[in-house]
Amino acid sequence: MPIYDYRCENCGTVYDVFHKVKEVEEDVVCPECESTKHTRLLSAPSIRMGSQQTTPSCAEGGCCDGSCGMN
Repeated sequence: MPIYDYRCENCGTVYDVFHKVKEVEEDVVCPECESTKHTRLLSAPSIRMGSQQTTPSCAEGGCCDGSCGMN
């Protein structure tokens, strides 16, 4: 199941959602204020190398050299 990050447009909470195959984005609800108004965020994929799992960060220039504005 893919994992997506969302930001609530009402309260600003950022949260992860594990999507099922048939789940639609309109079914996503903020865990803090229960709003259905949200923005799906771009996030760096998790990369598995051997037995280690790493996620590049914007601060390290791993995903987009900071051009996404996340840092």
